[in-house]
Amino acid sequence: MSLKEKLLQDLKEAMKNKETVRKNTIQLIRSGVLQIEKDKQVELDNEGVLDVIAKELKKRRDSMPDFVKSGRQDLIDELNKEIDVLLGYLPEQLTESEIKEIVEQTVKETGASSIKDMGKVMRCITPKVKERADSKIVSTLVKQMLQ
Repeated sequence: MSLKEKLLQDLKEAMKNKETVRKNTIQLIRSGVLQIEKDKQVELDNEGVLDVIAKELKKRRDSMPDFVKSGRQDLIDELNKEIDVLLGYLPEQLTESEIKEIVEQTVKETGASSIKDMGKVMRCITPKVKERADSKIVSTLVKQMLQ
């Protein structure tokens, strides 16, 4: 079963069970996929759908500090539920120690020695951690390693 089919099936299930946050999140993913397919006139495969899900997850993680800062606990709770739904479709996320190990290995492979080599390291790491790690965490660890 393709990821698009699974999303449709999960949407129907969420509607039956009256799970509003899950239904809205899945609809958001599906509309993002449809928009890309119409704009680029292509049929997205599972990889493309995962990219859409990863982008939606990044948007939510990026908006979390604003909600925390404003003290809106109701929005924080809803955002956390949306993040949980999105994570359910992505591959299992790497822990910080696993990311650190990949960063160390990549720094050795590339021979990077200073912060100037960060772009080279990030280009090599990105395919290894794609959709399995938050890019902010990865770049922070790379900066720490190269300083």
